[in-house]
Amino acid sequence: MIATSGAQQPAITRPDGRTITSAQIDSTVNRLIQAAHVTGAGIALFHDGKVVYLEGYGVRDAEKNLPLTPDSVMTAASLTKSAFATVVMRLVQRGALNLDKPIEEYLGKPLGDFDPYTDLKGDPRTAKLTLRILLDHTTGFANFRGLEDDHKLHIHYDPGTHYGYSGEGINLAQFVIEKVTGKSTTELMQEELYGPLKMSRSSMIWLPRFESDFANVYDEYTVVRSAPSAVPSPTPPAPCRPRRDAQPGGAR
Repeated sequence: MIATSGAQQPAITRPDGRTITSAQIDSTVNRLIQAAHVTGAGIALFHDGKVVYLEGYGVRDAEKNLPLTPDSVMTAASLTKSAFATVVMRLVQRGALNLDKPIEEYLGKPLGDFDPYTDLKGDPRTAKLTLRILLDHTTGFANFRGLEDDHKLHIHYDPGTHYGYSGEGINLAQFVIEKVTGKSTTELMQEELYGPLKMSRSSMIWLPRFESDFANVYDEYTVVRSAPSAVPSPTPPAPCRPRRDAQPGGAR
């Protein structure tokens, strides 16, 4: 399916003063998604803080030929990290959190004393971990412990000294913030971000109202997961109906 919206939306003025028409956007996006075998894509353009163009392309369900719409719920995967970090910074701005305070001061005891962090028991470097280090991916953790040969969590270098992309670090930030606030990440994201911005089609967990318009996950040629039925894992998930809070290290 090819989206065509040129008659519906006016020409858009770009930051450099030039204009681009909806038809030009449609032509470019359709060409690119067909060349890359992309089943569906959503495009939003912003200018001066406002949405000036919004369109869905392709399909959300190839088998049923259902079009992808601007309201189609899609798995956000690691885009969730940026949204979660925004919530953390809102709490920092209000003084509820300090980016540079060692997380063990928030937790009240060594990190290795908590499940699921017993792999780190006895490692003194956990005392160096702060929210800033967790959020800027300098923890020393692998992306996920499942990628380690022994499937255990390790610190590979002194925290704060090197960059290394890590979902584990973001999930640890979630663990700390939930301990400090006494609220789930689902609650915090709704209160601090989704609610104020009226993002009614966004959530950390599956909601019944998503059922009418959600996108299946596809690779280049085939469907990967077509029904929301699984519990989220620490790896980037397919559409699902979680039974517990999703993790911002790899969530929708």
